[in-house]
Amino acid sequence: MSTGTVRLHRVLRTTPEKIYRAFLSAEALAKWLPPYGFVCRVEQMDARVGGRFRMSFENFTNGQAHSFGGEYLELIPGELIRYTDQFDDPNLPGELRVSVVLKPVVCGTELQIVQEGIPAVIPVEMCYLGWQESLAQLANLVEPDIKE
Repeated sequence: MSTGTVRLHRVLRTTPEKIYRAFLSAEALAKWLPPYGFVCRVEQMDARVGGRFRMSFENFTNGQAHSFGGEYLELIPGELIRYTDQFDDPNLPGELRVSVVLKPVVCGTELQIVQEGIPAVIPVEMCYLGWQESLAQLANLVEPDIKE
């Protein structure tokens, strides 16, 4: 069965360290990662190489949820996050691989994300749309520089 790949590129007005922290904090992930119309429950997060995470996204309209989890493969603070994802649903087989590369630029941080191994039954454009929504919410979380 074939799989899909999504590639995203953004520049956010913040530091690489703040984005890195937003990817590895359960509370932050629950706020920005679920696409519009979904809520997230982080059930487990051990943010270290070899550590695992588990979470679920619930459709706020109909209450249906899907759960998934994975393992952190590589973590370089402020630079790189690599992890796997695997759905609990047997109709969504395989292991997804995600890499997040952070690079400081003159106006903030360049963010490059590649998600590979998307199950063939999931339209790649739906994953791309979901990531776009998530990244808009990430920007709303990390770009404000609140001093107090």
